[in-house]
Amino acid sequence: MTFSDIFKSSFLENVTSVTILDMVLALLLAFGVGMFIFFVYKKTYAGVMYSGSFGVTLVALTMITTLVILAVTSNVVLSLGMVGALSIVRFRTAIKEPMDIAFLFWSIAAGIVLAAGLIPLAVFGSVVIGVVLLVFANRKDSSNPYIVVLSCADHASEQAATALLAQRTKKCTVRSKTARKGSVELNVEIRLADDNTDFVNELSDLPGVQSAVLVSYNGDYMG
Repeated sequence: MTFSDIFKSSFLENVTSVTILDMVLALLLAFGVGMFIFFVYKKTYAGVMYSGSFGVTLVALTMITTLVILAVTSNVVLSLGMVGALSIVRFRTAIKEPMDIAFLFWSIAAGIVLAAGLIPLAVFGSVVIGVVLLVFANRKDSSNPYIVVLSCADHASEQAATALLAQRTKKCTVRSKTARKGSVELNVEIRLADDNTDFVNELSDLPGVQSAVLVSYNGDYMG
């Protein structure tokens, strides 16, 4: 074994397996696609508390996936080791919004397709997915269910409030009722006929109605 054989290794041979141009181009494209995913996520977010860090994670995830797939496609032996290494990774962060799963998978898929060299597919597919999400994911619909929380002084004011709700809304259903001495609390699920919510002010002006609160209901609804 000569002195040069000591420094001759597969590690040094892999240095030039991916060119600088390929690395720069792939990462720049991954950054651009990731920023587009971040933009769509920000525009379509419909949760309670927006998380900016999750949006940054989408950009980073696209670039990291591209980086990993570039390494895998350049070396078959490395790809086998990468599969074994990544199989032990476990993520314990809870996903609160179902749409977040779609954005995570979108970022990973875009990174894989970009690193595979299918640039038109990655760009065109991301644009189509983004347009679909922008059109459908965050549509405002007046027929979405709302909850009206009423606090009434007696039975007469309760009847007057529910009669007004039945008159001014498309659908009105009492979901819960709590009766105490001197007060009655109602949770009423309603469907709005339009975007007008002035009926809440009319409810609060009724005699015996102590408070009226309109709450958007984002839960699952059947029927």
